[in-house]
Amino acid sequence: MDKTFNEVLLELEKGNLRSALKIDGVWVTQTKVKEKILEAFKNGQLAEFKMGEQTFIDKHTLLPQEFNLDRGIRLVPGGSSVRRGAYLGKGVIVMPPSYINVGAFVDESTMVDSHVLVGSCAQIGKRVHLSAGVQIGGVLEPIGANPVIIEDDAFIGAGCIVVEGIIVEEKAVLAPSVTLSKSIPIYDLVNECEIKNGIIPKNAIVVPGNRPISTKHTWGTQLGLGLKCAVIVKYRDEKSQESLNLESLLRD
Repeated sequence: MDKTFNEVLLELEKGNLRSALKIDGVWVTQTKVKEKILEAFKNGQLAEFKMGEQTFIDKHTLLPQEFNLDRGIRLVPGGSSVRRGAYLGKGVIVMPPSYINVGAFVDESTMVDSHVLVGSCAQIGKRVHLSAGVQIGGVLEPIGANPVIIEDDAFIGAGCIVVEGIIVEEKAVLAPSVTLSKSIPIYDLVNECEIKNGIIPKNAIVVPGNRPISTKHTWGTQLGLGLKCAVIVKYRDEKSQESLNLESLLRD
């Protein structure tokens, strides 16, 4: 890539470049883009800047973006920040306080509710709801690692944590407090299988669960201790869709 890191950051903010792309149905990390983001960090010097009456310090190459009505984004006052190199599509709503980090992509008409983190290079689709307290992990390094992907029309319930390159496919629903990472098993009760590729299937409805610890830990077994897991209890249908229709009222 022959662009400078400044040019890449501008193209990311316009949505012309992304740090991950879906190619032939598979999400692929764009390592050249991530290299330029890391270059911006390396070339940045600490600088003071003001937001309202407060003074902050960050790399001068990665200061927060400014917004105007022309972009069609609703950024509600109260402590939110969108770092340079992040993209917000038309109709996105950001409730305070929330943070969207460099390289993230948040597509059209998505709701980012209060106390939400969208990590560096995370990819969020159209009409997604990130409920209050959701943490979407970011992955800049290792450079070849996929970021977290949340596809179109997914609903992520309050307090969910999604990290380590997990992919949540279209229209999937995570109930409040679900935690997804590479080390947490995902069990599909409908299809009676364990999902080992870190991909939550389209339309899946996922709830937090627990599993018994290994029988080799005798003392823990005697105490009835368990470990986290995620459980697909059903797949989205008309009835479950009705319970999510309140979303549209918040946008109008």
